[in-house]
Amino acid sequence: MEQLRKCWWQWVYRLGLDAPLVAVLWLFLFAKTWRVNYHPWEAYVALGLIVWTVRIVSKILQSSMVGDQSKFELVHRKLLTRIAILTGILALVLTILNFPLSVYNYLMVGAILVLAYFAVALFSSTAEGEISYLKHIVAGAACAFGTALMAHVYLPSLELYDLIRSREFICFSVLCLIASAAAEVWSNTDRSMDKESSFQDELLLSLPLTLLGAASLIFAVQADTMTARPFFYGILTGAALLQVLNRTHYRFSVVDIKVLTSSCLLVPGIIFQAYEMSR
Repeated sequence: MEQLRKCWWQWVYRLGLDAPLVAVLWLFLFAKTWRVNYHPWEAYVALGLIVWTVRIVSKILQSSMVGDQSKFELVHRKLLTRIAILTGILALVLTILNFPLSVYNYLMVGAILVLAYFAVALFSSTAEGEISYLKHIVAGAACAFGTALMAHVYLPSLELYDLIRSREFICFSVLCLIASAAAEVWSNTDRSMDKESSFQDELLLSLPLTLLGAASLIFAVQADTMTARPFFYGILTGAALLQVLNRTHYRFSVVDIKVLTSSCLLVPGIIFQAYEMSR
């Protein structure tokens, strides 16, 4: 049985706190980029609780499919289930009491994406070393949409379609997609004996990361407003950090890889703030 290391950053991942931290940070970036004048604290709390709920349920589901009774999620399944129920109820109450009615149109789309993710995760192959890229595509879209909607809903002059076609949403979706797929690829590579296949997977990750970095740099240069540039610089930073991790992931444990992948999405917030303070 694997001994649980008592590094605080690993506990952040084991308790599923990495995903809500990333979502809340990028919600702030979306709000600043889109110049949301009124953005209550309830939006951040509700998003964090919703993402935490989904994250915990996802971790329990994935652990159950693997069937390893020594995994943290199964050992502490009752505790995690109670946390998920509590956070889900709190998020629902906050949403009903504090958000405008227009949010329900967004939430319907978000709920469909989340249900689609769980459906794909349940019915995709669980063969060792096999990656379900469809699952990660849906996960990236759900994560980006759920995060962006909490800022976009406070822009009454814009519609749902404006969110979906925005460059910020598309770039963040791709970043989330790649990060989600990369974490699984790197975890499998750590256990895989097929070095040729592992090299091919790493190469397949390198190309989209390079394209995303190039696109974000172009969008930053073309941005009509100065407030949009830091967002795309953040995307560029996240893609660059994932690229570095793609070359060095074999040095870390599976749990550390998961934590570092989330960190690659957290660091751009620091870049955003540094840029804002330097203006």
